Amino acid sequence: MNEELTEQQVLLRNTVREFAEGEILPVAEALDRESRFPYEIVAKLGELGLMGMPVPEELGGGGLDTLSYAIAIEELARVDSSVAITVAAHTSLGTMPIVIFGDDAQKERWVPELASGRMLGAFGLTEPDAGSDAAATRTTATAQPYGEWLVNGSKMFITNAGTDITGCCTITALTAPGEITNFIVPADVPGYVAGPPLRKIGWRASDTRPLNFDDLRLAPDAQLGPRGEGFHQFLKILDGGRISVGAMGLGLAQGAFEMALRHAKERRQFGHALVGFQSVQFTLADMATEIAAARGLLYLAARMKDAGERFTKAAAMAKLVTGRLAQTVAERALHLHGGYGWMEESPIARFYRDAKILDIGEGTVEVQKMVIARAIGAYEE
Repeated sequence: MNEELTEQQVLLRNTVREFAEGEILPVAEALDRESRFPYEIVAKLGELGLMGMPVPEELGGGGLDTLSYAIAIEELARVDSSVAITVAAHTSLGTMPIVIFGDDAQKERWVPELASGRMLGAFGLTEPDAGSDAAATRTTATAQPYGEWLVNGSKMFITNAGTDITGCCTITALTAPGEITNFIVPADVPGYVAGPPLRKIGWRASDTRPLNFDDLRLAPDAQLGPRGEGFHQFLKILDGGRISVGAMGLGLAQGAFEMALRHAKERRQFGHALVGFQSVQFTLADMATEIAAARGLLYLAARMKDAGERFTKAAAMAKLVTGRLAQTVAERALHLHGGYGWMEESPIARFYRDAKILDIGEGTVEVQKMVIARAIGAYEE
């Protein structure tokens, strides 16, 4: 698909691919097995300018368009999803809310450090009883004298919430019944309590934790955007985030396909390489075709966003399709590996485990279908 990309986008793809294969691939299995956060890799990504790709240059970022950012996430996920989600959550969810909705002082305080990768950002939306129904948030921010806020509540499944370099977490909170406002919460203030890392089926080397706020006091400048605009703000953020998660699904599928093709060429059965059997050829052909179709849809959503067009439907479709694709391609690839694919030492086993969350995170399959149904007018007024 390089003929559809600019010279700069092709160069970016090659640069990220070289980094992923040279720096991430050799340690990905150990990071996953040990559930170890990749601090060294994050630091190197920051040095390459990959921790603030879509952030404007004047704020210390790369000033890249959405498609370029999606290509980079795709290439990271082609090798390891834990690193890819660390970058994607930090960028789309942790940094961009401040870039889009923050005032000049907030941007100056937070964004350069976030874009450099010296500080990680997080986004606290999901709660123990408010996942897909995000409007059911129960965390409260109570107005105090002199414009301060008192925050109490809990968040769940928050990526990058408790690393040694986590700088802030943007959260949603009720400021009145039915009124949601967003706040930038510094990770070093009293009352910010990150729970122990959660044990997960996949994405084991990423940082995922519960967050608790116990009489956490925020200064007036912690409020992100106008009071009561939190719901609309996070809907906009999630639209963009679905493109990056869609890129993860696409990258995972591409990586799993390449593993399957390589194994089919090397593995011999009944005197022939697996790739010589027509059933295997057809399986690989299906994979390649479905990946190409999904890439077209994802890139379309990214280009629509870059063009300033309404992209909500396209992003939801891309996220829906790539989440499914990652699972089907990983399952087929594991099947082609036979018994070797069932061994934890095999990279395809990690890909197989990492794939399912792509149907859940950043909005479940059902949520994507709701978004698409509304966009096409297939809902009751």
